[in-house]
Amino acid sequence: MNVEKGKTVKFLKEKMTVDKEVINNLKSFNKSKKAIINSLKEGSKTVPQLAKDLNISTQDCMYQLMSLLKYGFVKTGEIDDMDEYFYYELTEKIR
Repeated sequence: MNVEKGKTVKFLKEKMTVDKEVINNLKSFNKSKKAIINSLKEGSKTVPQLAKDLNISTQDCMYQLMSLLKYGFVKTGEIDDMDEYFYYELTEKIR
């Protein structure tokens, strides 16, 4: 009996499709993630500093940053002089 490898996966890929909006959201998230990580390679920063560097809103920056925090890409550091914002820095996982 001759069995084609990957036939089930091929069938499922053809049958199940992913919405274009989901694909675009994932691309956008990955782009933001990369930008935040590259910015934090320069040193630890607060949310407003990151938002200004990346030219995005503080809300979007915070959302992306919390996702990166959840999955262990960044960690919180010290609090700023005004006791308003934490500094965020890369974890050893990324460096």
